[in-house]
Amino acid sequence: MAQRLILILLLFLIGDIYFYQAIITLFSNPLIHVIYWLIDIVVLGAIIVTIFLRKRISDIQRYASGLITAMLLIFIPKLFSVPILLLEDIGRLFRSFPPRNFYVSELVAVLAGIVFLAIIFGLTRGRHFYRVRKEILHFSDLPEAFDGFTITQLSDIHSGSLSNIKGVQKGIDLANAQNSDLLLFTGDLVNNMASEMDPWIDLFTTLKAPYGKYSVLGNHDCGDYTKWSSTSLKEANLMRVKEIHSEMGFKLLLNEAVLLHKHGQRIALVGVENWGKGGFHQFGNLNQATAAIPADSFKILMSHDPSHWDAVTVDHAKHVHLTLAGHTHGMQFGIELFGFKWSPIQYFYKQWAGLYQRDGKFLYVNRGFGYHGLKGRVGVWPEITVLTLKRSTDQVE
Repeated sequence: MAQRLILILLLFLIGDIYFYQAIITLFSNPLIHVIYWLIDIVVLGAIIVTIFLRKRISDIQRYASGLITAMLLIFIPKLFSVPILLLEDIGRLFRSFPPRNFYVSELVAVLAGIVFLAIIFGLTRGRHFYRVRKEILHFSDLPEAFDGFTITQLSDIHSGSLSNIKGVQKGIDLANAQNSDLLLFTGDLVNNMASEMDPWIDLFTTLKAPYGKYSVLGNHDCGDYTKWSSTSLKEANLMRVKEIHSEMGFKLLLNEAVLLHKHGQRIALVGVENWGKGGFHQFGNLNQATAAIPADSFKILMSHDPSHWDAVTVDHAKHVHLTLAGHTHGMQFGIELFGFKWSPIQYFYKQWAGLYQRDGKFLYVNRGFGYHGLKGRVGVWPEITVLTLKRSTDQVE
């Protein structure tokens, strides 16, 4: 992970140096040049102080959102200048490096301004710019009664970050408008404390699905990212989080499974506690969760962290047809246009957003309903997933 962070910082530095070339081409005033670097030094210095000198997690969280926002606004627009200025440099290479073209520098500045405005939109309107993403999944061994069965998936509500009731209501209404048979929530109800959810319980209780609402816990639900005066308080907080799921009408699955019945046939819905790589807890126990269900059951697994799929689920003795995860948020920043998909989170998670398939097994990673850290979303919008299960024409012998 350290190597990847260094790579990201190097990209920022390259973008900074290149964009500065455009600045000195457009502006000859030395004061502007000093201000340019002074802003960079202040932001980078604040990041270093926050991460390396402050010891308490709560201190880091207090300043992280503002620092992330500053980095996006200051560095990301500059990165978009690199390809244009690099192409210009290739041309200058064959012309003995004449001064930079004024109009190319103007183009770079305009592009940076557009990207800057796009980031402003994401930070202000993006947090509730909900997108419905639909996928149709085919399985040869899906019970006939469940052909056409629909699932709405939500993930990563992060109620401690929410503030706009009308904005959240828009997402709830959009989820209910899908009229899915089943509603699943794949973890991170809160940021740190169960009390964060108190103002939102009634609103999320209005989520409806005829075959029920089910959920699992995420890493944030365990209360690991705040300082507790005693272990008993932390345990009480987790117990309260679990109670809230029930109060909202969700059946919380804790390393267990339930059978969903339709017209005399059944599928198994499995839920595990959080299991993650890179220092995250590994409470999830797929063996325990699937122990009581028939081996030949069609299985849908809810597992908050997508790294669980590669590490455990794909090669598990019991075939898991579909896994639903969240956790990554798509880093709440990236580009998703015309089939192209990129986010810095892909350097940390192999599966980070959307649908993945391996050995006839599917994983869907929801981009998240809420937001955390960065107080908004840029390019990777909050998501309501709708999955339709279809029985394929290739029948199992």
